Amino acid sequence: MRSPLPSLEGAAAWVDGGVSAEELRERPVVVSFWSISCHLCHESAELVAAWREKFAQRGVAFVAVHQPRSADELDIDAVRRDAIDVMGLKQPCAIDNSHAIVDRFQNEFVPAFYIFNGKHELRHFQAGGKGFERIEAALERILDERDDEGESSEAGTL
Repeated sequence: MRSPLPSLEGAAAWVDGGVSAEELRERPVVVSFWSISCHLCHESAELVAAWREKFAQRGVAFVAVHQPRSADELDIDAVRRDAIDVMGLKQPCAIDNSHAIVDRFQNEFVPAFYIFNGKHELRHFQAGGKGFERIEAALERILDERDDEGESSEAGTL
């Protein structure tokens, strides 16, 4: 815990444009890892979208990272179609074919969720298809801490 937010540089491509460090500056960030072949990722997509709708209004940025698990998942167009048409992702989504981002996070799981506070310190990590209520509780806790510390709560839609 409290480890810094790794760089999100090095994606093979981005769905919905990408995200800069400046756009994330002083904002809590949720980085979610998913895979085109992960049924749990697809089953939880609506829940992640609901968190995004609820918490983006309070300044939380959401970034998805596609983590290919086999050579069959390296087709950028197929991943882009799955992200938009099947998963319904509206947040920036890195297609990390070389695992540059995955390796920086040392991530081994999909789905996986990393939650960082506005200082970009890791405050919660969770993987798998259970306990999603803990993610929402962690987001509430981070926002409460921010409000207690007097940090800004500018809204955004990342």
